[in-house]
Amino acid sequence: MEAHRSPPEVVLTLLVLLVFVSCFARAQNNPLRNDTERSALFDLRSSLGLRAKDWPRRSEPCWNWTGVACQNGRVVGISVSGLQRTRSGRVNPQFAVDSLANLSLLATFNSSGFELPGSIPDWLGQSLSALQVLDLRSASVKGPIPQSLGSLGNLHSLYLSGNSLTGAIPSQLGQLSALSVLNLSENSLTGSIPQTFSTLSNLTSLDLSSNYLSGPVPSGLANLTKLQFLNLSSNILTASIPNQLGQLFQLVELDLSLNNLMGTVPVDLGGLRSLQKMLLGNNGLQGSLSDKLFSNLTRLQFLVLSDNKIEGDIPGVLWSMHELRFLDVSGNNFTGVLANLSWNVNSTNTMFNLSNNLFYGALPTSLGKFSLIDLSGNYFQGKVPNDIETNTSLNRNCLQSVLDQRSLEDCRLFYAERNLSFDNFGAPSPAQPPQPESSTNSSKRWIFILVGLFGGLGFIVLLVLVLVLLIRRCDKRIASQRGNANVGPAPEGRSPLPAKVSINFSGVGDLFTYEQILRYTDGFSEINLIKHGHSGDLFRGILESGAPVVVKRVDLRALKKESYMMELDVLNKVSHMRLVPLLGHCLEHDSEKLLVYKYMPNGDLSNSLYRVMNLEDDNLQSLDWITRLKIAIGAAEGLSYLHHECSPPLVHRDVQASSILLDDKFEVRLGSLSEVCAQEGDSHQNVITKLLRKPQTSEQGSSGSLSATCAYDVYCFGKVLLELVTGKLGISKSDDATTREWLEHTLPCISIYDKELVTKIVDPSLIVDEDLLEEVWAMAIVARSCLNPKPSRRPLMRNILKALENPLKVVREESSSSARLRTTSSRRSWSTAFFGSWRHSSSEGAIVPGQINREGISGSKQSGRVGSQGSGGNDLSSSHKRLSNEIFPEPVDMQDIERQDQH
Repeated sequence: MEAHRSPPEVVLTLLVLLVFVSCFARAQNNPLRNDTERSALFDLRSSLGLRAKDWPRRSEPCWNWTGVACQNGRVVGISVSGLQRTRSGRVNPQFAVDSLANLSLLATFNSSGFELPGSIPDWLGQSLSALQVLDLRSASVKGPIPQSLGSLGNLHSLYLSGNSLTGAIPSQLGQLSALSVLNLSENSLTGSIPQTFSTLSNLTSLDLSSNYLSGPVPSGLANLTKLQFLNLSSNILTASIPNQLGQLFQLVELDLSLNNLMGTVPVDLGGLRSLQKMLLGNNGLQGSLSDKLFSNLTRLQFLVLSDNKIEGDIPGVLWSMHELRFLDVSGNNFTGVLANLSWNVNSTNTMFNLSNNLFYGALPTSLGKFSLIDLSGNYFQGKVPNDIETNTSLNRNCLQSVLDQRSLEDCRLFYAERNLSFDNFGAPSPAQPPQPESSTNSSKRWIFILVGLFGGLGFIVLLVLVLVLLIRRCDKRIASQRGNANVGPAPEGRSPLPAKVSINFSGVGDLFTYEQILRYTDGFSEINLIKHGHSGDLFRGILESGAPVVVKRVDLRALKKESYMMELDVLNKVSHMRLVPLLGHCLEHDSEKLLVYKYMPNGDLSNSLYRVMNLEDDNLQSLDWITRLKIAIGAAEGLSYLHHECSPPLVHRDVQASSILLDDKFEVRLGSLSEVCAQEGDSHQNVITKLLRKPQTSEQGSSGSLSATCAYDVYCFGKVLLELVTGKLGISKSDDATTREWLEHTLPCISIYDKELVTKIVDPSLIVDEDLLEEVWAMAIVARSCLNPKPSRRPLMRNILKALENPLKVVREESSSSARLRTTSSRRSWSTAFFGSWRHSSSEGAIVPGQINREGISGSKQSGRVGSQGSGGNDLSSSHKRLSNEIFPEPVDMQDIERQDQH
């Protein structure tokens, strides 16, 4: 027998193996040998502004750069997903990846969640012939999809979801014969689904959901025999569901919900023997269902047919499907008796939603088997069993001794129309009058009622008095504490800064000395004075490096201390590309504070809308329409960030043309941040104060100062939009009688029904064709909505941003009968959604089985999505972007105002 090896021999063997494996691995991952590719990586590091922590300059890229993959000394993969930019890189991020063209063997590029604002360059499909995976999910990409991507013959995965892509889907994508995964969801793509997609024979997953695609579902998709996931939901697709889709034998998930599909559910879909999820809710499907449709779908786990017009009995085979976990047929015209059904449910995780149909008779048995079952909105009658579980919703039926049921007349009429007997809620038959009550019992009942009524009123009065006394006492205590601390009252809409509290602003830009700034501004000479601002004087300056800057000089002898401290506090807490960059500060002197900003070559909107181009003849040249729209979108992005991405929401309070600064490319940077504060009533008021405070109906707060609400910013932004449309300077600067009179004469020329009216107020210096005139008209409509006299009726800034990014949709789709969008229970055009309803149905606030997550079984559309600068798209609500009940005020208001103007 061979003797066992000694421990030293075993250790030596392991060391030899370790050295061998290490050498083999190093051989596979050699250092970068190609100087062109090395230079390309460093150019990419610079253009994207990546941190040295992730891509260290003095380290080997193939070994130490995060996300860089090499093979045999050549770069084959780059992933910047999850990486962060430097502070300077975050100032103006762009789709700057030109150096990728020099990486000829690049097989993977992943930028998911990493902002690359801009359009996909056309060269990308021409130069990266080896590319296999392109992942730009939630990367803030805009513009059309380049046709050149169809030349990437090796591409097998293309992810472009969660961006702001526009235009039609290029038919050239049908040339990607190796493509396995195609995800273009959550964009603003229009047009029809290309017929060339039928040639993508290797495709396993196709997701085009949450766009504006129209037309029919191509029957040629049946040729994609390897397809496992097909999601075309949340579009405006029409016609019927193709029978040919039943040939996709490997299909696991089919989602066609939230469209305008008509006709019946094809029986041929019963051939999808691998199907686990069938989601067809929120369409216009009609007819009835047959047992043949479901007899072969033995793996089906999720079935959603909600909010259609399907009628008749539910096929009996559905009740015996062993794998079925979720069923939602709510909002249809299904009928029949369910009392004697035998539920083949063996899992406590099963959820059924049968609400809002025409089921009748006694309640079905064995309801306790379900995790959740909704039978509300039907016509069930009889008694409810004592052992009924809390997992069952039974409201709006005809049941005995249950709250929130239908009226007696409604139930009687339903059963009478069908010649069925009704139990009359358990009451005696009309032929047998009830026994009369004695007068003694009747009088006692009235006494109890009166005692309870007056006792309750007395208790309410006493409670109100106690609350008022407590509130006054708290106010006096707060006032006395302020007096003892020698701190005056806080300005409207912002919190006071406590006395003797030092705030560290060292992280806000660089620290300059007073002598340095004197040199930069030539001693604050008059020749360097830009203007006298309401929060300080602005001077030009030149740094030692030669870079131009703007210095704000805050004289605390004439201005409040908070004017600069609040601005520093805001810039210390928030950072966004649309806010003016603060380079540094000098706080040495007690009576004078200095803030240093990046210089904006094009000044502000008030002096850039018209400017002298020829000093000899003083001719003025105005901004073209494309630039004006770009400025409006940029300002809306900045305000949307303050309103919706900051917690608590921040209000600018000084939105006007002079606050919108423009760099050398007319990119917007919001200035005048000294008035920014948290929105009133968000976090600094107790519940009782919020309840008792009178609602503000104007732009003035309770103290007469400007109200710190996001609606006020929206109103001021509406005036800025009118300046861009009309060229009338100074409208956003003041709110005097002259401005109000001008608005009264201008607003009647903005109508959602008549485009020609707007030509009366358009800036005569603008040169616009028919398409551009429609964009001008759309911006004017947005402006008028912002100027609604009722603050609660003004649109949210994030929805203003969406409208400005897609202006033609505001005015064009109103007249298109096929271009309809859907909320949970109704269909509306994009324009109707733009001026949408604030009405909420009573059912939207309730939790029903149909409200399941985005993973594939939701039967209702979620709320809107992030704008063009979205940050990842991971929120479930971003996948359903067109709910109308929170976008813009009621169209009735707009129409009433127009009728008043006409009279």
